[in-house]
Amino acid sequence: MSVARDLAALKDSLKTSDRMPLVFLGHGSPMNVIEDNAYSRAWSELGQSLPRPQAILVVSAHWMTKGTTLVDVSAVPRMIYDFYGFPEPLYQVDYPAKGQPDLAREVVSLLQSHHAEEDDRWGLDHGAWAVLKFLYPGADVPVFQVSIDMSRGLDHQLEVGRALMALRDRGVLILGSGNIVHNLRAMRPGAQPMDFAAEFDSLFTDRLTDRDLDALVDRDALGALLTAAHPSVDHYLPALTVAGASDEKDALTFMTDSIDLGSVSMRSFVFHAA
Repeated sequence: MSVARDLAALKDSLKTSDRMPLVFLGHGSPMNVIEDNAYSRAWSELGQSLPRPQAILVVSAHWMTKGTTLVDVSAVPRMIYDFYGFPEPLYQVDYPAKGQPDLAREVVSLLQSHHAEEDDRWGLDHGAWAVLKFLYPGADVPVFQVSIDMSRGLDHQLEVGRALMALRDRGVLILGSGNIVHNLRAMRPGAQPMDFAAEFDSLFTDRLTDRDLDALVDRDALGALLTAAHPSVDHYLPALTVAGASDEKDALTFMTDSIDLGSVSMRSFVFHAA
């Protein structure tokens, strides 16, 4: 099925659902924010299909912590331009959304067993605002981020997702932002998909479709392929959080399934009521 048909079918499904969907977007290069391309257009189309949430909880690859899971409780999240050497228009992008301190503090309680703590210094990094700009361009939905604890195993992020699952029935959209394959060392402009990138992307897609989440967090079994796809797993973990917040009642739709620059998977997916 083509991406266009996938999005059309997803739009029809979302119209009938009261339960908030789960979204993972492969955000790729920050340049997608200021370019009119297949990715930015797909994000805009998805945004037009999504229901309006009460709040958005973002798990971004770009907020990494160790030994704790931080939750941003700021009332007005600050913009973070966490990249270097890009054109000036990128540093002028603004996404003036408000935070949701009360809900954020409740999330701290939900994640108490995951060593969660309040934080009011982070804000919105580009993993968040680069895609929110297209999903909800009016910046009129409260949003806050939850960090990824890099000191824990892959299964930890599945557990975080499971702990957050109940928020879906309270109008909260859980959004993960990263990449299914993310190897910047191997990246080459205009390159064809590298073998390891295509193999890991395909493996992830098959296992997620089968709901074999244990396979997606089995570092020993994934072995060298995981290391090639993710020299650091920061861009992989948000996908696991989103997967963990899903259940057997969810349908699964994939979108933007290409591999950019040879080694960055732009594959995105949405869990939604069937």
